[in-house]
Amino acid sequence: MTDTNTETNTTRAGADEEQKRAGRGGLAVLAAKVFFIVTGLVQQALLPRAIGLADYGALARVFAVSNVFNNVIVASSTQGVSRTVAAAGAFEREALRATLRAHVAIAAVATGLLVVAAPVVAHFQSAPEILAPIVAMGGVLATYGIYAPLVGYINGRRMFAKQATLDMVAATLRTAGMLGFGWFFARNARGIAEAAGTLPGMLGATAGAVMAAIGILLLALRWTGTGKALAGARPSGVPEVRAYVKLVVPVMLAQLFVNGLMQADIFMLGRYLSLAAAAVPSPLTPGGVAAEPSTAANEWVGVYRACQLFAFLPYQLLFSVTQVLFPMLARAKQEEGDARVAELVSRGARIGAIVCGLMVTVIVAMPESLIRLAYNAEIAASGAPALRVLVLGQSAFAMLGLATTILVSLGRERTAMSLTALALALLVTASVVLVPNAPFGHAQIMAAATAAAGALGVSLVFGVTAARKTAGAFVPLKTALRVGACIAGTTILGLYLPRFGKVVTLLVAPAVSLTYVVSLVVMGELGKSDLTLVLSVVRPKKR
Repeated sequence: MTDTNTETNTTRAGADEEQKRAGRGGLAVLAAKVFFIVTGLVQQALLPRAIGLADYGALARVFAVSNVFNNVIVASSTQGVSRTVAAAGAFEREALRATLRAHVAIAAVATGLLVVAAPVVAHFQSAPEILAPIVAMGGVLATYGIYAPLVGYINGRRMFAKQATLDMVAATLRTAGMLGFGWFFARNARGIAEAAGTLPGMLGATAGAVMAAIGILLLALRWTGTGKALAGARPSGVPEVRAYVKLVVPVMLAQLFVNGLMQADIFMLGRYLSLAAAAVPSPLTPGGVAAEPSTAANEWVGVYRACQLFAFLPYQLLFSVTQVLFPMLARAKQEEGDARVAELVSRGARIGAIVCGLMVTVIVAMPESLIRLAYNAEIAASGAPALRVLVLGQSAFAMLGLATTILVSLGRERTAMSLTALALALLVTASVVLVPNAPFGHAQIMAAATAAAGALGVSLVFGVTAARKTAGAFVPLKTALRVGACIAGTTILGLYLPRFGKVVTLLVAPAVSLTYVVSLVVMGELGKSDLTLVLSVVRPKKR
């Protein structure tokens, strides 16, 4: 009996230490994600100044398409390779080589599809100026097709510090490349842009993105290599290319719908802004100045992109939770059973909901002040009402993303795909109904935000139901109610708060965050056990 108890205690201690290591890895990935967010804010704040608001809005149209392809490749490669490597045991290097071969072929097909789709997209958007930049972004897609599997390998081996470093270097290179090339082209390459039928600043920014992608790929290759060829019989943990493709295609389809969901609102908005601008005698820019239809439409797209920048913050932070939770769930399902899976899901989803609520409360309380931190007063005033609505929808999307990640990690790829397909269909339908019937400009971006919030909110209900049915848990009900109460309270408060200056905004935002945390403590959501957990994760075990 003593030996049995000792063995049980040893097993528990090992599991606890594994959880703490994963938690420290999560903190590293979270730190990288915060860095990514900060550099993204800097990038987006400076791009309109470097290339102009019209070029910035047109660039948002380009990324609304290319980012769908890029993110499908990155997310499916990371998840697919991570899952395979985590289960490969001693044959991790062989698993990398096998999966990398498959993903290179997948990326080649995806790049071809993007290039072929470029003229169709430009026609649908009534924006011929975006054709050449979309084709240029094919270079980024091809490069990410090799880079992303390497990140998946690092994630599958739980080398979270290296993964975090790659994330930070990639963010830095991309920001520097887009700003530097964009600024240079805007001032020195107008002739080249005119010959390509596009805008100079936008063309330069896409060229910078391509160069940044090549740079981070070279670094990743130096760290990981390309794996190891098989010697002899194929181990059970190393899949054949055809079998692996069958495994990853459902993940790709699910990610296609997820990332389409992220971009569908601005994609549909761009089309209807262009059509409405062409029908108005003198369309007005966000600054109230009459302009050419294409310029006015692109500038309003730029305003909506500014709203998206802040509305996506909850999703970006929650993505770090999924990066750590995914390999843990895959391993727990294989080794520890349903009870452990439910425990991990409940704990991870609770943390996700609290983190998501923290971001949302700050944004709904002071949307105009936050936009003003990064953009000029005209963009802030024009976009604030839409941001308050859009962030509620994107917070629902963030939690839906967590639910679908759980489903994918537990082998329910088809369910995840169906959920995101439903959400995408609802969003497109809502956009078709609401946006073209609104007057040009401000009313149309409000309609787009409303369509997104409604569609994503409904979809989250279905996502929560599916996650609970599959994993046996999701966000605890009391947690959801407490976080929801905080969001509702700060939304009402935000209606009466004035617009703050930049310095005051930097002081008020932490105060709102602190109020949120204190409110959760008062309501009993946060307590000593949470502090103990955080300290146990942050402090490495003494040997």
